[in-house]
Amino acid sequence: MKTKDVYLKTMKFVWLKLALGSAMILFSLITMAIFLAIGSLGKGGGVAIAFWLWLFLVCGVFVWVQRYFGYMLKAGHIAMVTTAVTTGSLPDNQLEAAKSMVKERFATTNVYFVVDRLVSGAVSQLQSGLQKIDNVLGGIPGVSIVVSFAKMFVQIALGYVDECCLGYTFLHKEQSAFKSAADGVVIYFQNWKKLLKDAAVTALIVVGISVLAWLLPFVIFTAIFSAFGVSWIFALFIGIMFAAVIRSSFVDSYMMVKMMVSYMEVAPTTQITFDLYDKLCKLSSKFKNLFTKGQQEQPTQYNNVQM
Repeated sequence: MKTKDVYLKTMKFVWLKLALGSAMILFSLITMAIFLAIGSLGKGGGVAIAFWLWLFLVCGVFVWVQRYFGYMLKAGHIAMVTTAVTTGSLPDNQLEAAKSMVKERFATTNVYFVVDRLVSGAVSQLQSGLQKIDNVLGGIPGVSIVVSFAKMFVQIALGYVDECCLGYTFLHKEQSAFKSAADGVVIYFQNWKKLLKDAAVTALIVVGISVLAWLLPFVIFTAIFSAFGVSWIFALFIGIMFAAVIRSSFVDSYMMVKMMVSYMEVAPTTQITFDLYDKLCKLSSKFKNLFTKGQQEQPTQYNNVQM
């Protein structure tokens, strides 16, 4: 299947992401109104105190919801995208099939969370090479700006590595999720030129849409809040949340599908270069942790690797 077909056929997960994010925004607006009302009754810095209490509550609830619902929703979407790309078809009841695949592969939310965080952390650390270039050439006029733009582009393009690697874990049920994820990272970096090339145009589009997705809600909410005499600071935070929900639901989902389609085209035929495990372990402590967990569970798979 092509990217567009996979994206459209798995739209159920996009709408669920939007519903979850919209519920969080609604919760934020309701609690904001309550905290503002309470804060306005006090003297002095009552509103300011109410704002910080509201922000603390919203951030805490958002982290909890994302931890226990958002991650599982993303995992289910990844499972169905992997199925669509590798088999060319999807089950009639995608939600039940996704739930079954995620439960079979990761058993618990905690296992998925640990694997996802280790993969994301490893990729972030492996991008540090651009920062070293910036440090060396930072004194040259204009170079810092160019390198900063390059880092931003790479960060966007590689921001979906974890989804690709987690998708790879669904292809290899015979081995542990940690080993499959480590293999997935190695496969990604063996094919980085092709995958970055495929992501180039889409990454630029993401930048443009992200700016619009943030700017429009901010302007709208600022106008609404100003009409009721509410500080623009509240509009800023609500605008950021609204933009994050739109991007996460539609833009990130499409970018994820595009990168996974490209990844799954090369993953099955890639012959893993085992010395890359050693190189990536030296570059990233997170990858080393991921690698070690996989080695502990299936050491025979890594006989050629020197630690």
